[in-house]
Amino acid sequence: MNSRHHNGSFCIDQRYKIYKMNNVTGRVFPAVESPVFSILQVPMPTDPSKSAKRFVFLLLPEYSLIAFSNAIETLRLANRMARKELYTWVLATEDGQPVTCSSGLGITPDNGLETLTREDTVMVCGGARIKLATNQKLLNWARREARRGVAFGGLCTGTYFLAKAGLLQGRRATIHWENRESLIEDFPELEVSNSIFVVDKNRYTAAGGAAAADLMLSMISADHGPDLAIAVADQMIYTTARTGKDEQRLSIPARIGVRHPKLSGVIKMMEANLEDPISPPALAAQAGMSTRQLERLFRRFLNRSPKRYYMELRLQKARSLLMQTEMSVINVALASGFASPSHFSKCYRAHFSITPYRERGMQEAIYRRE
Repeated sequence: MNSRHHNGSFCIDQRYKIYKMNNVTGRVFPAVESPVFSILQVPMPTDPSKSAKRFVFLLLPEYSLIAFSNAIETLRLANRMARKELYTWVLATEDGQPVTCSSGLGITPDNGLETLTREDTVMVCGGARIKLATNQKLLNWARREARRGVAFGGLCTGTYFLAKAGLLQGRRATIHWENRESLIEDFPELEVSNSIFVVDKNRYTAAGGAAAADLMLSMISADHGPDLAIAVADQMIYTTARTGKDEQRLSIPARIGVRHPKLSGVIKMMEANLEDPISPPALAAQAGMSTRQLERLFRRFLNRSPKRYYMELRLQKARSLLMQTEMSVINVALASGFASPSHFSKCYRAHFSITPYRERGMQEAIYRRE
């Protein structure tokens, strides 16, 4: 495989002015003369004995562009700030042919599926239709390379691919919060974290979006020290780099726009008990208030009853399971806290203006066409 890397070399004069040397003509010319910017460009100290680490980005159809670009651009900036090729990368697809990302842009890969070295790290880039993009040929290749000691990571829904390939057995992992419930249903033995990223030995998973950059910054810090990671984050205008201890979604007060400890506590209990709903009186008792006080609290801040808010949370989970898993409608109903399929169908239609059966049928029709 031929690795992609940053073209051009740099040198610095005694006044910290930056110059770029053209690889073809050898001519040296000013690239930027801002003293502040130039000082930031001073090479960061790295271990000279370390060879460049190579990443293989496996692009699945309709992969998330934001996760992929956050990951690869972080590596590019690490090379730029270190003034040394610390990382190289290749882009791969199943057959070496171009694939389309989530935004409809096409990318031409370097290679198809090839034999790797034990020093390589594969990053599987998934998208909204990860199940459709996952097939036996890809899974067999991933299992073979993993047995040879290759490290694997998953960006966004790439975690599903790793789980399907059996590469997450006995490991912790994370996935985009929207796909978390479906991953748990498909792989109940898997320990799924709500963190933005998880590193477990030579398995790396990131929830997608900006979390891909956080994962890469963490890897850069581990490889070459925190100073380089901080310099890269500064270049990204990323003032608050997060760690694996940070959770994906905004806190409940931030999401609902209200800072009320008891209200937040009740919502947290609701979100943790969607399959086995807790009654309003029990919720109120655990929050240390009466049922009437709980009712007034929800109507004041959320303009709906606790029962209605709880129902909406359960229906959102149900829709996620319908769209992202192959669970039967009856099992989706049970997993969302509905004992009666007919009651589930009635509530679903009232909220989404479509029955769960028709929702599932439309999704399957889309898959068949593609």
